[in-house]
Amino acid sequence: MTRLTVVSLAGHVAFELGAGVGVPLASVIGPYAAAGFWTLVTGGVLAASARDESADKVLAAANGFGIAAISAHLLGWPTRRTRTGLPWLTDCEGLGPELMPFYNPILYFSGATGLLAIIRENRTARRYLPTAMLGLVPGLIAFQHWEHRRLRRQAQTRPAWWNRRLRPVAPAP
Repeated sequence: MTRLTVVSLAGHVAFELGAGVGVPLASVIGPYAAAGFWTLVTGGVLAASARDESADKVLAAANGFGIAAISAHLLGWPTRRTRTGLPWLTDCEGLGPELMPFYNPILYFSGATGLLAIIRENRTARRYLPTAMLGLVPGLIAFQHWEHRRLRRQAQTRPAWWNRRLRPVAPAP
């Protein structure tokens, strides 16, 4: 489950890059360095998941961080309620409503696998560790919006393939 969580979170980041809204940290270190960073993080967690129980703390924290990141998306961007009552993003980070039917399932899959991993795996890690990661949600929301504003400004001044979807949007104040 942890491996599925990490791979689906990497898919989430790759989706954003491919859609033309950049990736987290791209406005600070550039798109290639940010993509490299996320590749290294993904590879590191996947490598740790192949180890024995000594990696349980790292994996529990990674699962908790993944759920916190998904929660930040669902709490920090416009949503509507589905028939089942779940929040459904109507727009997020400049992706636009037309991409939400693809983006929301990626987020929900990551969240579900992360939750299952916390319940079923990493048994030697203390249970508070992944739960404590939820404390990062307000900071992650603030970071997502700060990063989005920077990416929109950069798309106006330095248009490129990786920020193409953000160009038509008026620059952030």
